[in-house]
Amino acid sequence: MEIKVAKIEQTFVSDRVSDIPTTVQREVCKDQIKTLIKPGMKIAITAGSRGISNMALIIKEIGKQVKTLGADAFIVPAMGSHGGATAAGQVDVLHALGVTEEYCEMPICSDMDVVELGKTSEGIPVYQDKLTNTTADGVILVNRIKSHTDFHGSYESGLVKMAAIGHGNHKQAQTIHTYGVHGIRDIMPTVGQFVIEKGNVLFGIGIVENGYDQTAIIEAIPQNEIVKREKELLEKAKAYMPKLPTDKIDILFVDEIGKNYSGTGMDTNIIGRLRILGETDDFKPDIKYIIAADLSDASHGNALGIGLADLTTSRLFDKIDFKTMNENVITSSFLDRAKIPIVLDNDKQAMEAALRGSWGIPKDKIRFMRIKNTLHIEQVIVSESILEEIKNLEGIKVIENLHPLTYNVEDNLE
Repeated sequence: MEIKVAKIEQTFVSDRVSDIPTTVQREVCKDQIKTLIKPGMKIAITAGSRGISNMALIIKEIGKQVKTLGADAFIVPAMGSHGGATAAGQVDVLHALGVTEEYCEMPICSDMDVVELGKTSEGIPVYQDKLTNTTADGVILVNRIKSHTDFHGSYESGLVKMAAIGHGNHKQAQTIHTYGVHGIRDIMPTVGQFVIEKGNVLFGIGIVENGYDQTAIIEAIPQNEIVKREKELLEKAKAYMPKLPTDKIDILFVDEIGKNYSGTGMDTNIIGRLRILGETDDFKPDIKYIIAADLSDASHGNALGIGLADLTTSRLFDKIDFKTMNENVITSSFLDRAKIPIVLDNDKQAMEAALRGSWGIPKDKIRFMRIKNTLHIEQVIVSESILEEIKNLEGIKVIENLHPLTYNVEDNLE
């Protein structure tokens, strides 16, 4: 008996922005936005650590419009503790995402120091990047709005979180994450709104992506409307979000995990696992074993999310920068997500271990699925048992017929 697989293609919502520069120009030049930028001002544009489609281009075009309106612009990393919680490390993360001074035609100014803006009504100190606070006349928040990988609420990943954790650098990230899920779900929105009100934020640029990781919405939002509008854009983002074609999987093989695919290495909304102390993993899909095969170069050794897997390979393990990963996971306080699973020499050994753990299921009946990463799941490899179940569903197209699962000379999947 052997595992036979086929490649299928899923169809998701495909709304997209066809002309990024023109759209950014239109949004920044809206009457309620452009009047906020005065000649001679120095404007900070935030840039996070996520692999956002067209992020470098969007930031470049925002800067271009700021300069057209007579102001100066610079880029400030706003990514909490990422990049090893160092100023240089955060610049390296931006470079890996294509956000460079040469491409964006603006300086990148990075500093981990913060200033305290005050305290929330609950007594939580609120911090803002010191360099921005002391040298900029205004801040433009830029971020993708989407479902969070740790919790669900009115505000998840977006401009409010960027204002709170991202723009508050390592110190704010530590402060909020000290409270676990309560911190990021309940305290984070209050801190973010405080920064938006008191941190000289001019406006936000909200980005929403479709199911193909393409830019679907770019919207400039005035400072006093960010809190309300983000809720509405989050609902749109959730409607666009893709998912795996079945909710019951024995073995999910993930070619590559990484910070450029999700803040948690693998998007928990896709794999149905949180691995957070005190929180349950009783949502879909139901996956018995996850194999994480490799780590993206763009992660710079940060393998946060490896703890979401059950098995991994030596080639992933050998790429881990434990200092960088540990700094990130300890700041988050969700320690299980950096626990090292069973390490095997190659893909074949990892598969054999997962198959052995799938008690009593013949290879030709195993519910196996393979994806490139959790960000790109439009094309998926599925085993025969899954194929029979989904091949006639709307939005599913078979693009490669059944064939044996094969390995190369190094015993890694071809």
